[in-house]
Amino acid sequence: MPSLLIAAVGFFLSDGLLVEIAINWLLLILIETKGLGVLGLTPTPRRGVHLLAGFGIAAGMACFNWYLQTIFSGSVWSLNPSFTPARFLDGTWWTMQSVLYEELIFRAALLYIAINKIGVRGACWLSAICFGAYHWFSMNAFGNPVQMAFIFIVTGAMGYIFALAYAKTKSLYLPIALHFGWNFINTVIFSQGPIGNQLLILKRGELFNAYENTIVMLVQYVAFPALAYWYIVKRKPQVTEVSPPPPDAHHPPQDHSKIHQS
Repeated sequence: MPSLLIAAVGFFLSDGLLVEIAINWLLLILIETKGLGVLGLTPTPRRGVHLLAGFGIAAGMACFNWYLQTIFSGSVWSLNPSFTPARFLDGTWWTMQSVLYEELIFRAALLYIAINKIGVRGACWLSAICFGAYHWFSMNAFGNPVQMAFIFIVTGAMGYIFALAYAKTKSLYLPIALHFGWNFINTVIFSQGPIGNQLLILKRGELFNAYENTIVMLVQYVAFPALAYWYIVKRKPQVTEVSPPPPDAHHPPQDHSKIHQS
C-alpha cells in the first residue's frame, strides 16, 4: 500500500517525478528485492516532526542570512505588486519539484543501495561527491576552475548533510524539508532564483566589506550545515519496542516485583 500511494502521488504531480519513482522502484526490486517503503515516505508523527524541524532550521537560517545581507549592505526590499496567490503556488511548486527531482536521484534508491553495499559513511560521502559534481552542470560552471571548486565544496557539503539525514532517519522527510526550506526562502520569498521576481524585490545597497562578507559566508556555508548536522545527530533517537520472548515451558517466568536495582 505505501508503494502504491507513493506512485499515485508521483503520477498526479508530475510525469518526470513518476519516471523517477518508477526507476527507484525498479532499482530497489532488482538489486535489493525491496519496495519503495524503504524510502520512508509513509507519513508518521515522528516523520512529521522531522519535516517541520527540517523546514524550520533551513528557513530560519535562510532568513537570518538575508537579514544580515540587508543590514550590511543597506539594501531595501519592496513587495512585488504583481505577486499573486497563483504565482506563490506556482513558485512553491516549482521549488518543491526541483527539490524532489534531486532528492529522488541522490537520496533515494541509489543511496539506500550504497548504504547496504559500502556502509553509511562511504555512501554519504559518495552521495556528496555526486551531488557536488552534478551542480557543475546545473549551474553551468565549467571553464572556471575556482567557481567549480567553490560549487563542489559548498553543494557537496550540503549533499553530505542531506544524505546523512536520510541515513539517520531512514526517511526522505528530513532531507526534503532541509533542502526545500532553504530553496523556498531564497527563491519564493527573496526572489533569488531562475523564476524571476517573487514576493520581495531587492534594491541593492553598498557592497560588503571583507569582514561582513566573511560573516555572511559563515552563516550560509558553515552555520546552516552545522545546525542541520547537530539536529540530525543529537535528535532524540527513535525507540523501538521489542516484545518479550514467550516464556519457556521448562523455565517459567520469575516474579521480579521484589527485585530492586541499585
